[in-house]
Amino acid sequence: MTGHRGPPPPPASGGIDLPHLPASVRRLFSPGDVTSLLGLRRDLHQNPELSWREVRTADRLEQAVGALRPVSMARVAKTGIVARIKGREAGAPVVAIRGDIDALPIMEATGLPFTSSEPGVMHACGHDVHATWAVGAALLLSRTPARGDVIVILQPAEEVGEGATAIIKSGALSEVRAIFGGHVDRRFEVGQVVADAGPLAASADTFAIELVGEGAHGARPHESADPVVGAGALIMALQTIVSRRLNPATPGVVTVGSVHAGTAPNIIPDRAMLTGTVRSVDPASRILLNDEIKRIAGGVAAAHGLKARVKLQLGTPPLVNAAQPTGWARQAVAGLLGEPALVPLGFTNMAGEDFAFYLEKIPGCFLRIGAREPDGAAIAAHSPKFHPAEESIFVGAAVLAAAARVAGEELS
Repeated sequence: MTGHRGPPPPPASGGIDLPHLPASVRRLFSPGDVTSLLGLRRDLHQNPELSWREVRTADRLEQAVGALRPVSMARVAKTGIVARIKGREAGAPVVAIRGDIDALPIMEATGLPFTSSEPGVMHACGHDVHATWAVGAALLLSRTPARGDVIVILQPAEEVGEGATAIIKSGALSEVRAIFGGHVDRRFEVGQVVADAGPLAASADTFAIELVGEGAHGARPHESADPVVGAGALIMALQTIVSRRLNPATPGVVTVGSVHAGTAPNIIPDRAMLTGTVRSVDPASRILLNDEIKRIAGGVAAAHGLKARVKLQLGTPPLVNAAQPTGWARQAVAGLLGEPALVPLGFTNMAGEDFAFYLEKIPGCFLRIGAREPDGAAIAAHSPKFHPAEESIFVGAAVLAAAARVAGEELS
């Protein structure tokens, strides 16, 4: 890898032209704020770091948040930062907002002037924007405080599903009564926000199934217990879990992503390995899918004279927005951008998001923040060409700050 570059030069006057930024958001930020936040985001984008390696990223963010003079600020969970922004009333309920900070192992192909300086590492999921809008929200809350203190979380390692649990284990959120976060999304235009109650992302578990049989010459299959044939049958049988065991009204996915067996065309191997992913949108269906994988693997193996060794690894749980905090988020969005800004997700999202770990402990709402120019393409996240419209930085900051204020007033 090449060395980190220094920060890009501050955006010139043309660099702060944000034509799609709603006027109600624009008035919250001075030209200096805009220049500073754009410079921060571009610096983070140009110097991406993978999960648990976000050392420079954390240093840069700590510097940005420290300039706001928070009540306290600490490094937690290795490369995470937790800062406390003072509220109006001592002892009032504490609210949290979260921005994640890690990048992905992807070679960038955006052509941006501040493109990644790290070959094979890229902010292809918008976490550079999320980190920046968390700093922007802290800026707004330091000027117009919420009722109680607000904890700003700059979280590492979301992409590997480990950062949120590390933040929780640190004890930094012990006082928090409600939590809000969000994700850029180029399926929605700048100024549009999804704040839906109920499932917004799926659990993301993985499985590995080893089928163990008896190897033999490829010309004498009767002398074998063929794990390749068993693997073929098992791949098809696993697809019946969603189609025949899960309620058709409940989304679910069982995908076999890799199959490995054998060393030569005339040898029947003694074992085969299948790996895959399991996605569900509620705890009950998550249990059902994982239990069925084990049951079917054992049954198909037995039918073919094989043994099945099944390993299930639980990943992020389903992300389910609770009704009350989602109502607070919707109130914040409507007050800032107007009711038409609230749009439904409109599809079932089977991707995972480790913000779900927070929602298992603390009531909250996870938002989708529009990041597409009106005439722009709906570029997929985790792709080499993904780039959110920079207006989304300021919309996200304003929405999260407003949600923290509304929640602070509503909590007793």
